[in-house]
Amino acid sequence: MTYSAAVMGKATFGRKKQEAEETAPAPKEHEYREGAKNRPTPKRKDQEAARKRPLVQTDRKAAKRQAREERRKAAAIRHQAMLTGDESHLPVRDRGPVRRYIRDYVDARWNVGEWLLPIMLITLIVSYLRPTQTTLAITMMLYLLVLFAIGDAMLTWRRIKGQLSQKFSDAELRGGGFYTFMRSFQLRRWRMPRAQVGRGQFPSL
Repeated sequence: MTYSAAVMGKATFGRKKQEAEETAPAPKEHEYREGAKNRPTPKRKDQEAARKRPLVQTDRKAAKRQAREERRKAAAIRHQAMLTGDESHLPVRDRGPVRRYIRDYVDARWNVGEWLLPIMLITLIVSYLRPTQTTLAITMMLYLLVLFAIGDAMLTWRRIKGQLSQKFSDAELRGGGFYTFMRSFQLRRWRMPRAQVGRGQFPSL
C-alpha cells in the first residue's frame, strides 16, 4: 500500500466516524414522574460545597446591626406581653397559673404596702420643713406602717396559699410568698406585668 492510499483511507474513516456521531440519537431526557425527584443526583463534592457557610460573619458592622435589631424586637415583644399579660412571651418568673393567680389576687385588693412609698415621700417632705418638732413622731409612724405592711402582705400570701394548695403542689407554690410580697409593695400603676383585673375582682380557681 502506498502512502497516498493510506492517507485516503484514514480520511475516509474519519468522515465515517464524524457522520456516525452526528447521526447518533441524543441522550433521552428523563420523563417527569409523579412522586419522583425528577432531577439527577448531585455529586458529593457539589453537595459539600453547597453546605459550606462561613462560621464567622465577615461584615462585623452588619452582624452587630442585625443583633441589635433582633434584641430590639425581642424587647418590644416582652414589653407588649407585660402590658397585655400574654403568657407566651412573659419572663419565666411571671409565667404559669400560680403566678397569674397571685397577681390577680393582689391587684384585686387594697394593699397597705402600695401606700408605703407615697406616705414615706410625704413624711420626708414634712420632716424637712419642720425637722425639730415632727422627726420623732414621723419616724415612729413609719416604723409602724412598715410593720403593718409586712403583716398585711404575709396575711395575703397565707390566704392565697390556702386556696392554691387545693390544686397545686408545694413545689409549684415555691417562691410564691416572695412574689406576693414584692407585688404588694408596688404601686398599682407601676406593676409589671400590668394589672388585668379591677379592684374587687378576685380570681377563682
